[in-house]
Amino acid sequence: MRRTERLHALSEMLRRGGTRGYPAERLAAEFEVSVRTVKRDLAALASSGAPVWSRPGPGGGYGLAPSANLPPITLSPAQAVALLAAVSAASDAPYADLASAGVRKILDVLDPATRGRAADLARRIWVAGAPSSARTVRSVLEEAMSAQRTVRIRYTSRVGATTTREVEPVMFASTNGQWYLVGWCLLRDAMRWFVVSNIEKATLTSAACSGHTVAEVGTPPPNARPVLVSDGE
Repeated sequence: MRRTERLHALSEMLRRGGTRGYPAERLAAEFEVSVRTVKRDLAALASSGAPVWSRPGPGGGYGLAPSANLPPITLSPAQAVALLAAVSAASDAPYADLASAGVRKILDVLDPATRGRAADLARRIWVAGAPSSARTVRSVLEEAMSAQRTVRIRYTSRVGATTTREVEPVMFASTNGQWYLVGWCLLRDAMRWFVVSNIEKATLTSAACSGHTVAEVGTPPPNARPVLVSDGE
């Protein structure tokens, strides 16, 4: 698990712990890191503005202040299950782990009756996990896209040719059941589509992207759309 993912998961665990908190040793065991690493992560969360509290002595530990909780959210059981189903069916999508954590956070703040009805309905929906690329590769690609930094990939094409190249990520796209990284390939000096599951290794570089935009990708198919469209579009 990359540090950014661990920090997010750590904040989720602290939030779910409520007022009782967790000792550093328990947190370290949960994330399979040292106590020293956990304390550094807790300090990083606090520095980022998260309301982390600590209680020294026997029975002490770490937690998040109530201000870190979401306000009440009103969803119907069907709406809650729709979120669960969408995330579960798209486990290979970019940022799927964060989406799953976000859905759990929403479910946690539903009123108990709605949460119970949603749980009953969710048991009536099964999804088959889709084959996906390596988690480590997807984590690097996600970070590169979010930070807009160049990523170095080892890629095998459909004809079996393997190359190493640096790519400036522009967008993720899903079509015909596959996810693609679309980006400016510095090797070819052109926009290219890379099947994510064919990327064998990915390394984040320190080089910032030069500013290529989604408009340069070309005209999308008629049925293509971004995952969020504003009211004015």
